[in-house]
Amino acid sequence: MSTATRNERKTQIGVVSSRSGDKSIKVTVAYKIPHPRYHKVINRKTVLHVHDEKNETAVGDKVEVMATRPISRLKRWRVLSIITKAVTVEGAAITEQDVAQAVPTKKTTQSAAPAPQA
Repeated sequence: MSTATRNERKTQIGVVSSRSGDKSIKVTVAYKIPHPRYHKVINRKTVLHVHDEKNETAVGDKVEVMATRPISRLKRWRVLSIITKAVTVEGAAITEQDVAQAVPTKKTTQSAAPAPQA
């Protein structure tokens, strides 16, 4: 009996752009190609429908995905690993006083600086 080895499968690295449903995400893979005639570099992207078995990814995560058998009508990829997690900020309400303290205005700069002596 021979030992069967699995073929090397395609892998891509991209950014999670959408969480569409339970265990489903969209991953955008960006790449650049030169224009055939004008040779200017053009930004292109491919959107992959990916299966996320553990629901562990979030929008903005950089993930590695691998080609697999068809899982649904569109999903042909699955998440291998999360390379970097997206930076998330807890939602805290910002008040007008917070903005007024952070952004200097004419009133605050004039009152803070002493008037020139003539």
